[in-house]
Amino acid sequence: MVMSQKRKRKVPSSPPVRTVRNRGKNDGCCSISFLKNLLYVFNFILLLSGFALLGVGIWTLIAKYSFVNLLTTSCYQAITYLLIITGAIIILVVVIFGCCGVWKENTVCLNFFAAFLMLIFLLEAGTGTLATLYESAVKEEISRNLNYTMMTAYKRDVVKTQAIDSLHKMFRCCGAGSFEDWPYSVWLANKTSNIHNVAPDSCCITTSPGCAIRAHPSNIYYVGCVESLQDFIREHLIILGAVGIGLCSLQIFGIIFACCLVRKLKKWHEYQRTSFWR
Repeated sequence: MVMSQKRKRKVPSSPPVRTVRNRGKNDGCCSISFLKNLLYVFNFILLLSGFALLGVGIWTLIAKYSFVNLLTTSCYQAITYLLIITGAIIILVVVIFGCCGVWKENTVCLNFFAAFLMLIFLLEAGTGTLATLYESAVKEEISRNLNYTMMTAYKRDVVKTQAIDSLHKMFRCCGAGSFEDWPYSVWLANKTSNIHNVAPDSCCITTSPGCAIRAHPSNIYYVGCVESLQDFIREHLIILGAVGIGLCSLQIFGIIFACCLVRKLKKWHEYQRTSFWR
């Protein structure tokens, strides 16, 4: 018996729904999310470096600045102020352009962020280079000019007098070459003044008013201050140069990360626009 079989009509299946995937945003090892997290970490490290530069600059300005008055050039002051300015710029750039640009995924802020990182790179590299170059020249400058500054400025310039007294006490020295330099100073050469000292009272081992009347090794320091000040300034310049040159390489990574994120965001925005009109 032949039974008629009804042929079943095939109902055409609906086309698969295309799900819009966040291609270029969350996929891959260099996705937008990955780059954002990377820049968050970088901004945190950059913020710490900004506070470090600001701290080193302020420490130099407050704790070490008195001896700078004995130098004849302004290179040391310029290096100090450059560190402070660079540290302040880093903190402002990270807060305003770095974090906000990454959080809002704003390409304009990120472009400004990369540009400021380039400026910071140049400032840090310039500061480090200037410190390194000046470190090699400061020895000759101190040898040539410290004695002249002491002989002409002591008791005539208040700021330099305080710096000379601090130098004597800190390094336990006296004069530029030795205590025997002081009789040729303008201060002691003034015969009208009622002074019987052979050197400033700050040269004394135990400081007290009028203590430097007697020139004896048990009473005053015999060694000069040139070498001590040279070593002090050079060591500090090495620190400043190492901080500047060492941290400037950090900005290169930030520029690369920021540019990669901008490129990814532009591609993602273009992908969203084209997908919307399909």
